[in-house]
Amino acid sequence: MTETVTNTPAVKLSDAAIRRRMLADFWFHFKQNKGAVAGMIVFVLLVLAAVLAAVIAPHDPTQQYRDALLVPPVWQEGGRADFLLGTDAVGRDMLSRLIYGAQYSLFIGIVVVSIALVGGIVIGMVAGFYGGWVDTVIMRVMDVILAFPSLLLALVLVAILGPGLLNAMIAIAIVYQPHFARLTRAAVMGEKEREYVTAARVAGAGNMRLMFKTILPNCLAPLIVQATLSFSSAVLDAAALGFLGMGAQPPASEWGTMLAEAREFILRAWWVVTFPGLAILISVLAINLMGDGLRDALDPKLKKS
Repeated sequence: MTETVTNTPAVKLSDAAIRRRMLADFWFHFKQNKGAVAGMIVFVLLVLAAVLAAVIAPHDPTQQYRDALLVPPVWQEGGRADFLLGTDAVGRDMLSRLIYGAQYSLFIGIVVVSIALVGGIVIGMVAGFYGGWVDTVIMRVMDVILAFPSLLLALVLVAILGPGLLNAMIAIAIVYQPHFARLTRAAVMGEKEREYVTAARVAGAGNMRLMFKTILPNCLAPLIVQATLSFSSAVLDAAALGFLGMGAQPPASEWGTMLAEAREFILRAWWVVTFPGLAILISVLAINLMGDGLRDALDPKLKKS
């Protein structure tokens, strides 16, 4: 008597299906954090304001209206309908300058995080993978940088390089680089002894392939969270340097520079100080909330059931 054996083929998901499932799982856990969702909405609005600034801004941000100096917001006595949030001391529209200021904030965050992330990953990968004296030397240099208050060190570097937005971004990126380097090093040290790395090494993979093709993709989750949080810190530090006169220079509509220009009018015209300050507060808070949500969604230990 002959038995018929039926083999049921195992269902194998395609790479696209796996990515869709991972994205759906990420969004499911991310949306559990209502603050993170609210922060993401505000951040998206910030991006749209920056991208569409030329379309939605009612005036040129550098245009001076000599007949409209320190005009209050439209809802206050003396306000004008063509200047919804009022004007500054030289007659420039506050709303237009705030909208264009979003471009500076996004530009600063992207450049600073990109430089710090790439440099920190390379340094951290080398230190964590090779260990020994290489790790010791690199980490001691990182410790020296971390020993200084971040804003003070950035201020010193800008003073050496010269005032300006580009130099301010370079200085802030150098200050943030050790955070990415230490995080990458810790992740690499936890991954490099795992079986999949050993298997890749036995298969003939070189050190560069092991570091950047095999190990790095498994270390990205904490780096993404750190990059998000560093984005908001970069916006805040750039605004602080602008306020001190070491960042973006007038007539740039960067929010910190706007605050610096408005200091002497704080008692006479509250709006020239309040609105740039609120823009910094809301954008930094939104990005931090979004970063918390990313951390909860990407870290399996923090995922809510």
